[in-house]
Amino acid sequence: MVVAVGADKMALPTSRSTQNGVVPLDSGHARLHELGYKQELKRDLSVLSNFAFSFSIISVLTGITTLYNNGLQFGGPAVMVYGWFVAGSFTMLVGLSMAEICSSYPTSGGLYYWSAKLAGPSWAPFASWITGWFNIVGQWAVTTSVDFSLAQLIQVIILLSTGGKNGGGYEASKYAVIGFHGALLFLHALLNSLPISWLSFFGQLAAAWNVVGVFVLMLIVPLVAKERASAKFVFTHFNTDNGDGIHSGIYIFVLGLLMSQYTLTGYDASAHMTEETKDADKNGPKGIITAIGISIVVGWAYILGITFAVNDIPYLLSSENDAGGYAIAEVFYLAFKGRFGNGIGGIICLGIVAVAIFFCGMSSVTSNSRMAYAFSRDGAMPFSSVWHKVNKQEVPINAVWMSAFISFCMALTSLGSLVAFEAMVSIATIGLYIAYALPIFFRVTLARKSFIPGPFNIGRYGVLVGWIAVFWVVTIAVLFSLPVAYPITVETLNYTPVAVGGLLLLILSSWILSARHWFKGPITNIGI
Repeated sequence: MVVAVGADKMALPTSRSTQNGVVPLDSGHARLHELGYKQELKRDLSVLSNFAFSFSIISVLTGITTLYNNGLQFGGPAVMVYGWFVAGSFTMLVGLSMAEICSSYPTSGGLYYWSAKLAGPSWAPFASWITGWFNIVGQWAVTTSVDFSLAQLIQVIILLSTGGKNGGGYEASKYAVIGFHGALLFLHALLNSLPISWLSFFGQLAAAWNVVGVFVLMLIVPLVAKERASAKFVFTHFNTDNGDGIHSGIYIFVLGLLMSQYTLTGYDASAHMTEETKDADKNGPKGIITAIGISIVVGWAYILGITFAVNDIPYLLSSENDAGGYAIAEVFYLAFKGRFGNGIGGIICLGIVAVAIFFCGMSSVTSNSRMAYAFSRDGAMPFSSVWHKVNKQEVPINAVWMSAFISFCMALTSLGSLVAFEAMVSIATIGLYIAYALPIFFRVTLARKSFIPGPFNIGRYGVLVGWIAVFWVVTIAVLFSLPVAYPITVETLNYTPVAVGGLLLLILSSWILSARHWFKGPITNIGI
């Protein structure tokens, strides 16, 4: 990587004297001070810890398990195996562009701060406002989606443990599921109230659990299964029997990409943790890139391993199977039941996935709270003075509990309509990626000549990679807003554009009616 030092950067001391000699000054701390912010959070995270937060939020065990039904239904094995690399390749380009900007502006604000700096003085407040709100609402939606997915998996584990759907097993009501969801968020808020050193430990444990868990499951499940799929099925079978009236191969392939793109989300956590990361201008970008890269490799291995245990796609997707239509749960359950006469081993495998999803939700709340802390520090949120307070352990405690509470409220829509809930959660993918694309867009347009890279940058390829990243986000925003079933009815309509469009309308309305009069973008707090 080319090392570039900006001409507009103030000359800062590179070391400090102590009784025992000279100690280098942390570059992340120095750059934060240069950007106008006090060091209020404890800077105790290593590059491994920073990576672990993003990796555990991406969590291939979470995303692939949750949307494996979608992958089987739209295209099946071929789309999952090859579509994973399509989505992964473009995601890496988005990540490279974000990492380059993160290196120059390593603050907890992340995306919205980047937009403000890159859009220039005239556009900074508006750019910061729209990016920040897409980012924070997208993050809350991610937490909602992750913990609700875990609540549903707990329901399936209980169902299978009590005999399965065909054996009279207990099926938890939607009220029980929302109760599980609330309890999970409460636990995640409690864990995030601990000092960052504890969260660092849990984050690294989560990363290790995801890697080891993937390889355990990808080996054990197909080995145990009496009937395994052929290599031809895994690498070439294209499922067009989706039951939703969609027959175009290209259309099916596009819809099948959702599983991959939903999974490869949340790596902006590395940016939001930079004020707690040592040498953040170097280690923050490394966290983003390594989290994406390792997730691509590990995720593909997981897809391959599990798909070798797949035989009857229609049955796995049927709501009448023992797992109530939860495809991966049924794969695990049948593999062990066929070999040993019971599915206990499959239930244990689901427990491995459940722990990974639990860690994913924990790290997601961590990222949410740091974003809320930074956004409120700049006065962008209602009651901002409350949310950016830190406690004696240097944790933004109020932002932690606020984030958990909002995620719980977002899940309450599931009690009224799963269609409404799924539309709201769609913001987790499209809304968040819009927030990713905005600062990259400003970097390749308004700041094309003025952007000064940090220690991590991709040199002359930065603009090209940035344009490709923006193009990809625009593409998936359109593709994932397309109808997912025909004929189109109130029940089958894809409400993603309604949800994302509604969020955009709220953000723009609040800007026009109020925020443009008082929000000035990121503000410095040194000397306050």
